[in-house]
Amino acid sequence: MLQLDQLTVRQGAFELVADVTMRAPITALVGPSGAGKSTLLNVIAGFIPPNSGRALWRGQDVTALPPAKRPVAMLFQDNNLFAHLDIGRNLALALTRKRPTSAERSQIAEALARVGLPDVEARKPSELSGGQQSRVALARVLLQARPLMLLDEPFAALGPALKHEMLDLVAEVASEKNLQVIMVSHDPQDAARIASEAAVVAEGTVAPPIPTQALLRDPPPALARYLGTG
Repeated sequence: MLQLDQLTVRQGAFELVADVTMRAPITALVGPSGAGKSTLLNVIAGFIPPNSGRALWRGQDVTALPPAKRPVAMLFQDNNLFAHLDIGRNLALALTRKRPTSAERSQIAEALARVGLPDVEARKPSELSGGQQSRVALARVLLQARPLMLLDEPFAALGPALKHEMLDLVAEVASEKNLQVIMVSHDPQDAARIASEAAVVAEGTVAPPIPTQALLRDPPPALARYLGTG
């Protein structure tokens, strides 16, 4: 369970306030572009400090913790793979800064197999397709073994079929590993596909999450304008 307690972040004239609790296994953040969805993820991850308020994970205040100490793993839009390193070494960075041990190499192989990419450790990111790179990035999250996964639209550049495949894989892995997922979505169908609840981020506030299907059936005015239904 993630609680954002009267949390405020300001960047110039922009201000976002969140006073919500997210309990669902997968929660989508939906709303207009520029409303602060990615900013909120970065605050939760510890990359941007809030101006006030607290972030609590399972009752523990994590507001002052650096990113590496938080219970958070994040999938970014560009996958963040190092082009000069092979896939095995890219994934090893989730475990160690030294040469991986045989046990760690086994962990890497298991993570790649789980995302459907066995035997690619020796290949470079440029030798993989966009969808395969997304799978590698997901394998890295599994190796980090953090209980809270943040998705900043990492599959936006993929075609619809591949994107749906990756979203389904995220949902499967999250269920298997008992992870909580918070995902930014500009496509309501992505939210409807895997997120049981969704929270509207609009007009400087984060609304409390509600069931996704109910939200999309009767969106508030700010979301309706964004979706073109109001």
